[in-house]
Amino acid sequence: MNVNDTTDAAVLEEIRRRPAHDRRILFTGATVVTMDPGLGVIEPGDLLVEGDTIAAVGTDLDAGDAVVVDATGTILTPGFVDTHRHAWEAQLRRIMPDVDDLGGYVMSTLAGYATVYRPQDMYIGTKLAALTAIDSGITTMLDFSHNSRTREHSDAAIEALRDTGIRGVHASMGPHFGDWDRQWPGDLARIKDQYFSSDDQLLTLRLATLATDEIAGPVLAYGPELARVAADLGIGVSVDAVFGGSSSEAILRWAKDGILNPGVTLIHATGLTSEAWKAMGETGTTVALAPTSDAQIGLETAIPAVDEALSVGIRPGLSIDVEVALASDMFTQMRALHAIQRMRAANAAYGTDQQPHRITTHDVLDFATLQGARTNGLAAVTGSLTPGKKADLLVIRAEDINNMPLNDPIGTVVLGSDARNISAVLVDGEPRKWNGNVLDVDLSALRTEVHASREHVLNTPTA
Repeated sequence: MNVNDTTDAAVLEEIRRRPAHDRRILFTGATVVTMDPGLGVIEPGDLLVEGDTIAAVGTDLDAGDAVVVDATGTILTPGFVDTHRHAWEAQLRRIMPDVDDLGGYVMSTLAGYATVYRPQDMYIGTKLAALTAIDSGITTMLDFSHNSRTREHSDAAIEALRDTGIRGVHASMGPHFGDWDRQWPGDLARIKDQYFSSDDQLLTLRLATLATDEIAGPVLAYGPELARVAADLGIGVSVDAVFGGSSSEAILRWAKDGILNPGVTLIHATGLTSEAWKAMGETGTTVALAPTSDAQIGLETAIPAVDEALSVGIRPGLSIDVEVALASDMFTQMRALHAIQRMRAANAAYGTDQQPHRITTHDVLDFATLQGARTNGLAAVTGSLTPGKKADLLVIRAEDINNMPLNDPIGTVVLGSDARNISAVLVDGEPRKWNGNVLDVDLSALRTEVHASREHVLNTPTA
């Protein structure tokens, strides 16, 4: 059994030697978990990449002039899609691992550390988060960038996404507290013209906002005015801090005003009323769940609202949220959601003759890939190994000590694997991780930058 081609430097060298726009790469002999409902799992299977696109999946594909990668003993999956992460905070990782509640996070991070961030700190935090995402198999990351104090802060966050090679979604919002230039949301037009002029590029733009004015006042709260800004620019909207009674009332207002639609993503969605969920389902609004954030920080009910979403026909995406208190990877989100929902279902049926309504490992992998792409407005681009979509994919070693023997590929990805098993990551057809290492990163230099930024943030007095 050969499981070495994605650890072979010569194979990578041959891939990179060829011009990116017309290179062909054929992965052979893998278990291909397409997450395409019409294609399913192909075992063993082949996958052909042409340029930045998946050209074919199947069996015994013709290699032609392609670089052939023997992927026997591995699982090919779509890259994971993170629908909501505050990437600028990455140099503050796990600084408050036992955060008590949302107020503790808000006051320490948003009212404290955030106020002393310079543009270079935005760049370093966002870059670190994006590289970590790639390392753990996240090929698309929505950066809910809510510390845009100046246009230079926004530029730095966007440039960090660009420089890492991730498929990035820059969701721009002004800061909650402290001094800032009040350039947002007006600066979004400039940002779009400067960085997002093409529809065929790795980076996309969204407007980021809050559900209500309770935390940071009316300027940042979603409503008709911000909906018009997004509509005029032709971009989607990501709404954070959606939980509880006040958010439920806001959702009903938005539905009445006609500003709920599939281009709007509501984040968290815990503790909402049944009437709010009904409005969300009827309008096709998308939902980004943050399983560990909801549970660990204790947002309203503290229970990720997957059952509520599914009951109105919404299949949610998954997200990391804040690395100051939470894990950085999608494996953790899938496992947390899988365990919490199944616990909740079994508990509800306990002592009755009812059968628990449990979600499956396929469900959570779907949420982490195809539904995440849909939530980010990228379902036609990524999220499944479908011919014609961009080549965002993972090669996961199934014969590593923690995965072998391979009995169920989806169960192995969701319940068995972690970042160490990811041998290769391709984003837009370009290798970004190979032989278990993120490529083109000077780790020593990055470490120096991260530590220097952290020291600045921690040692600069806040206002």
